[in-house]
Amino acid sequence: MLYWIIVGIIAGWLAGKLVRGAGFGLIGDLILGLVGGLVGGWIFGALGIAGPNGLIGGIIIATVGAVILVWISHMIREA
Repeated sequence: MLYWIIVGIIAGWLAGKLVRGAGFGLIGDLILGLVGGLVGGWIFGALGIAGPNGLIGGIIIATVGAVILVWISHMIREA
């Protein structure tokens, strides 16, 4: 559990830095990172892409999902 919290924090923080605009705070970034891990895992699986394993792989997959979620949330805010 602690592993996924650490991955979620890192992925949420990275997503906040990669996508234009401010982050969502520690809790918001954590939630985005954790949910981003699920979204990223689903996307990689749906596309038939075997994601990298381990800590770095988890961060990459979670960051991809979190970036997508941050992008969608920015699009909703601007609409």
